[in-house]
Amino acid sequence: MLTAKHYSPRTIRNYIQEMRFLFAHHCDLLPQCIVSKDIIAYINFIVKEHGVGREKCHQVAQSCSFFFKHVLPSPFVIPSQFYPRKENKLPQVFNKDQVKQLISVITNLKHRLVISLFYGTGLRMNEMANLKICDIDSKAFQVKVIGKRRKDRFTILPKHLLDDMRKYYRLQKPQTYLFEGQTKGKPMHTRSIQHFVQQYVTKIGLGGKDYSAHTLRHSFATHLLDAGVDIHTIKELLGHNNISTTMVYLHLQQSKRAVLISPFDSLENNGQ
Repeated sequence: MLTAKHYSPRTIRNYIQEMRFLFAHHCDLLPQCIVSKDIIAYINFIVKEHGVGREKCHQVAQSCSFFFKHVLPSPFVIPSQFYPRKENKLPQVFNKDQVKQLISVITNLKHRLVISLFYGTGLRMNEMANLKICDIDSKAFQVKVIGKRRKDRFTILPKHLLDDMRKYYRLQKPQTYLFEGQTKGKPMHTRSIQHFVQQYVTKIGLGGKDYSAHTLRHSFATHLLDAGVDIHTIKELLGHNNISTTMVYLHLQQSKRAVLISPFDSLENNGQ
């Protein structure tokens, strides 16, 4: 079922493991007899006894939601949104000067291209790692993206990166994936990407401040909004299923906040 719905191997592994733990905890109950209060009791148990955090609670709730919706249908299961993945705090965003500074300290061509493409395309980490040469359309200036659950979309290819991309291709001669790992023909590992991105972020004095490769994706969206691109277009570029996910970037706009004027101050005759 999970495979048919194009869930990743990691997600499948996690869901199966969480359900095994739940059934072991409620070993006196048959799976079909488990209801919401039993799941809540289990989540409260792992929080109290094992000190697990919000992310773990969300994973358990998601696993239960899937199992009792698709595998063993039940109307009494707690929705996963009752245990959100994280607090509703706004993500970090680089300003344009920080992006320029970040790119300027990178001498490694491959690393510079990866980081530039994160900012220039808005790709997720896994999407960048699995980006294929055949997905690059240099004539239409777009990138085909195989997103979450095999959902295809297109995003922007920055014109100013084409020369560096061609130079990189001539030097590295990648076979299938644009950014190969140590094994020829295999994609670069996401951990490797995370590692060097963090190195450069630290180099410009932003280490330990929640800046990461994903911050470049947030910056891509926020700066497009600043430039006047509409929210629905940005939703499609990012591959969001729900517009509410994209709406968070409205709170991050920098140029709009800088020029905000009270409607009272805009009155021609305000009594002065």
